[in-house]
Amino acid sequence: MKLTAEISMYPFKENYIEPIHWFIHQLDNYPNIKRVTNAMATQVQGDYQDVMSMLASEMKAAHEKYGKAVFVCKFIGSELDLSHTE
Repeated sequence: MKLTAEISMYPFKENYIEPIHWFIHQLDNYPNIKRVTNAMATQVQGDYQDVMSMLASEMKAAHEKYGKAVFVCKFIGSELDLSHTE
């Protein structure tokens, strides 16, 4: 089963850009997962278990590296067209 997820990270730091960029680039270490980022969020897509495992691992790593942060996620159990612009 495929999964598409949208995730936004809100670090509790004055310099919030650095942790966000770090997190987004960590997602690129998973060749089986597609990532698209825009000005408001990052969308990821792949096998359901792969996406969920990646998010669990990378959110934990972000908390360990940067401390407090809020992650807001949306999930849909299918493969969406991430290039859709309408």
